[in-house]
Amino acid sequence: MSRSLSSRNWLKRHINDAYVQQAQKDGYRSRAAYKLLEIQAKDRLLRPGQRIIDLGAAPGSWCQVASKSMGNNGYIVGLDLLPIDPIPGVHLLQGDFRETAILAELSAYIEQKPVDLILSDLAPNFTGINAVDQPRAMYLCELALELCQIVLKQNGALIVKVFQGSGFAEYLKALREHFQRVVSRKPKASRVESSEFYLVATGFKHAGSMELKV
Repeated sequence: MSRSLSSRNWLKRHINDAYVQQAQKDGYRSRAAYKLLEIQAKDRLLRPGQRIIDLGAAPGSWCQVASKSMGNNGYIVGLDLLPIDPIPGVHLLQGDFRETAILAELSAYIEQKPVDLILSDLAPNFTGINAVDQPRAMYLCELALELCQIVLKQNGALIVKVFQGSGFAEYLKALREHFQRVVSRKPKASRVESSEFYLVATGFKHAGSMELKV
């Protein structure tokens, strides 16, 4: 299939997607909002007054969902390599959270206080070559877990997007070593043909070290 034909088919499917249409009606920036809403309906992790970090936040739909549960206290920090249009009540950082400058800004904003919840909808730019894409995807999952070990409070939680394939079993084992409970979720809003699903990890066993290397 030619690239132009493939692009046209994708655009047609995107326009006709029920979740895309609903997101436009509800004011969400992407259909991904409904993935988090479905997880929230089952696991009830979003609560007023929380301190939340959202990794891979662009275009901002997960921040939008989380902010509606925030109330007047707490905060949300959204991080992404891509720019994100402002969202009321959300502090946005553009850059790689592994970089010194971004870590320094994150450290300053959270005031060295552990956070309640880390959201990670991170995904690499896919090449279509599984031997390349899967390791990249799992690496991003590992980074989310590493950040938990730095900034997540004891009994805190993580919601992380994963992809079935090489490295998944080892990652699941690592999560179970650090959290009391880990369950998988495949929201209806996730495309059927996608290998993505989410792991919801709760009861972080140790408070983060808060030793941000800045």
